Amino acid sequence: MDTVWKIAIGAGVGLAVVWLALIAALLLAGRRYERPGLREMLRLLPDLLRLLKRLAGDADLPRGVRVRLWLLLLYLAVPIDLIPDFIPVIGYADDAIIVALALRSVARRAGPQALHRHWPGTPAGLAAVLGAAGIRL
Repeated sequence: MDTVWKIAIGAGVGLAVVWLALIAALLLAGRRYERPGLREMLRLLPDLLRLLKRLAGDADLPRGVRVRLWLLLLYLAVPIDLIPDFIPVIGYADDAIIVALALRSVARRAGPQALHRHWPGTPAGLAAVLGAAGIRL
């Protein structure tokens, strides 16, 4: 019985360490780029969600990019996050950082032209999204 408890505690500690490492990696990745303010990104949220859905449904994009985008949409729809949303400020920061990293990955693989082609909002909004994704104009 002692062995079972040792394994359970070891697994729990291991999961906690991995979780903390993921949070640290997200925070470090988020600090590397100048991003628009949280208020501006919340204003862009409806356009950003439409962009993600349009990109995920574009048959011209590589399959891996579309799968990545569908996984991102699934992550955003599921209420379980790396950092719970009830924690002020950083609760939503993990979602914003993950979206920015996914858009950066899409832009690297499919090109920023795909983002331009599918953006439903204003040019200023697109510039903010590209800045959040770390893409230079």
